[in-house]
Amino acid sequence: MWTKILEIDLTHKNFRILEEEELFHQAMGGTALATHLLERYADPAGDPLGPDNPVILAIGPFSNILPIATKTTALFKSPHTGELGETHAGGRLAMAIYNAGFGALVIRGASSDPVVLDIDENQVIFRSARALWGQSASATERILRARDWAQPGKKSILRIGPAGERLSTYACATVDTQRHFGRLGLGAVLGSKKLKALVIGGNRYQKITDKKRFKGLYDGIYEAVVSSGVMRKYHDLGTAGNILKLNQNLGLPTRNFNQPWFEGADKISGEVFGDRYLSRQIACAHCQCGCIHLATLREQFHEEHGFKTFQVSYDFELIYALGSNLSIDSPDDILRLLHKVEKEGWDAMSLGVTLAWATEAFLGGLIDTTQTNGIILHFGDADTYLKVLDQMARQTTDFYRDLEKGAAFCAARYGGRDFAITFGGNEGAGYMTGENTFTDWLMGPRHSHLDGAGYAIDLECLTTDLSLEEQVKKLVAETRFRMLLNSLVICLFARSVYQEEVILEGLNLLWRPCSSADLEIFNQETLQRKYTFKMKCGWQPNLIEVPEKLSRVITSTGKVDPESIKKRAALYWREVGL
Repeated sequence: MWTKILEIDLTHKNFRILEEEELFHQAMGGTALATHLLERYADPAGDPLGPDNPVILAIGPFSNILPIATKTTALFKSPHTGELGETHAGGRLAMAIYNAGFGALVIRGASSDPVVLDIDENQVIFRSARALWGQSASATERILRARDWAQPGKKSILRIGPAGERLSTYACATVDTQRHFGRLGLGAVLGSKKLKALVIGGNRYQKITDKKRFKGLYDGIYEAVVSSGVMRKYHDLGTAGNILKLNQNLGLPTRNFNQPWFEGADKISGEVFGDRYLSRQIACAHCQCGCIHLATLREQFHEEHGFKTFQVSYDFELIYALGSNLSIDSPDDILRLLHKVEKEGWDAMSLGVTLAWATEAFLGGLIDTTQTNGIILHFGDADTYLKVLDQMARQTTDFYRDLEKGAAFCAARYGGRDFAITFGGNEGAGYMTGENTFTDWLMGPRHSHLDGAGYAIDLECLTTDLSLEEQVKKLVAETRFRMLLNSLVICLFARSVYQEEVILEGLNLLWRPCSSADLEIFNQETLQRKYTFKMKCGWQPNLIEVPEKLSRVITSTGKVDPESIKKRAALYWREVGL
């Protein structure tokens, strides 16, 4: 595996390459390696939008070598929550970093002018991005792909949209064909550094010494992916297939989490998108699944049959955030909203929850047309929401500037904290399944549904009798296991393929000799390091706040008891053992 780190200083426009064999031997890659580097380079008390906040990009020992090891991990101090920021993206980026010969990139400082980083193996060129500043995330990629030095079809492009330039705290960073570092504001951190885009690639490949053993490992994983049907659901309908399932289980957030089912779910289901809107499916580099679903959006710009056609990526979380949670039951309207979000470079989940908070605040009289510039907010009206997005993009009033900072910020300023659906400052994902989900979002390292799969445990409780203690133990155990998956870096869709015996075989072949006991220690140490950084930033595990609204609504597993969640949180922290 590669054991080199590319350290880039944007302030002084220079770089150096560090050989870190001992660190990689200890930290493996991905989230574990990036956490070590965050400890080295970041000041937990520093300004997330200051030049001293580093961006760490890391891959793992399986990246570009084994199937579905497609993700790149990004760590930074989040401007959205003020503590640990972690987000993962697919696309071609992990392969490109591997081909450039690095296990990680560290981006420090801030440029005085907009810049594009052009990285080709040992060479880094700092190119002016003045002509790109202000361009949409989509246009930026098209322009860069046309450049000779970008080597179309080979290099990976990471870029931000205008939302990142405006320092929206939930601005994302887009990778290649509509893949995203989607949560916690990486786009704003890059915007604060005046880094519009990063273009990276190379021609380096590692030699496999034991080819026969490697082939056996590779073929086994490949067959599990393409022949066993384990990942077929992700290829066929994709995660959008969860719309009807969650709706039937009373777990689909609707109208700002006011109810767990949506009367229009059958109109925006994965089946409807697949049957009527799907234009093509694509895959991340070195992925045999092909879970990326693109829909066709036609927009009329002239009355005499003048249409523009766009391809818009969709999945469950996007349909929930800009569909059911805003009470929008038209796939065309959801795609129109997603297209605008894609160009601006917002995180769709945070945006959707923030728009839902704003609508409820307007309906409750906390804000009025003075703040909204004459716009009347109400659920179900996509045209009005598009007008709101336009006002946000143009920053026409203080209120629209505040909306770019998220639901927690707005609720602290305008009121409505009880119905701001945020956990540790991060907006909730599309699962209204019960107390395990909300405990996971409160206590997980990223305040994310990707931490410990609380929603899966909630749904398991519908058919299995588990004590509260058993539920929490399962939640923490899954969180620990994901420290390993995210250090390899494995797409979480493949978590059922990469069982422990497969992982150990791969690590013994591609990293270093390793046992089950070694993995347990590694997972626990990585989790503890992440929590240590969070606490240094000011996070306190005993100070949790559950949105009060959630105690008044029904979920898949019944009503939520705030005292029960506090008990779960205490058990969770005791189980973490920090």
